[in-house]
Amino acid sequence: MNLYDFSAPLPGGASQSMADYRGKVLLIVNTASKCGFTPQYEGLEELYRDYKDRGFEVLAFPCNQFGAQEPGDASEIANFCSLTYDVSFPVMAKIEVNGDDADPIFKHLKQEKTGLLGSGIKWNFTKFLVGRDGKVVSRHAPTTKPEQLRKEIEELLG
Repeated sequence: MNLYDFSAPLPGGASQSMADYRGKVLLIVNTASKCGFTPQYEGLEELYRDYKDRGFEVLAFPCNQFGAQEPGDASEIANFCSLTYDVSFPVMAKIEVNGDDADPIFKHLKQEKTGLLGSGIKWNFTKFLVGRDGKVVSRHAPTTKPEQLRKEIEELLG
């Protein structure tokens, strides 16, 4: 299986085929609005604006599994992202990233690249960098700031 075989849930119940991102470099992140790492939205947006014209996408997946730090519904999350961080990259529907109900995309990402302490996601703002071929290139801890990924993103963009 490949990332392009999956679909991401969108707010409102529709879904987005990951195949629509074929040939792009992706940064997939589980996010939360009330987390110590939440200011990383700013860095994610900066990366997106700097590289989107070269085939780069940031995909945010809100998740409430860590300290209940994403309690809002889809419209509250969208308003927060837009008003607080002027986010223009796609924010998907709220999902789970661990456990039996984990979204299939995150099950796949975790299988492709396990973390330091196994495959489970440990906290919000875990980042997966995916190459143009749909393969996970690297996994980064929540403490890794988006700007620290610039060199790697530029290499992948070619």
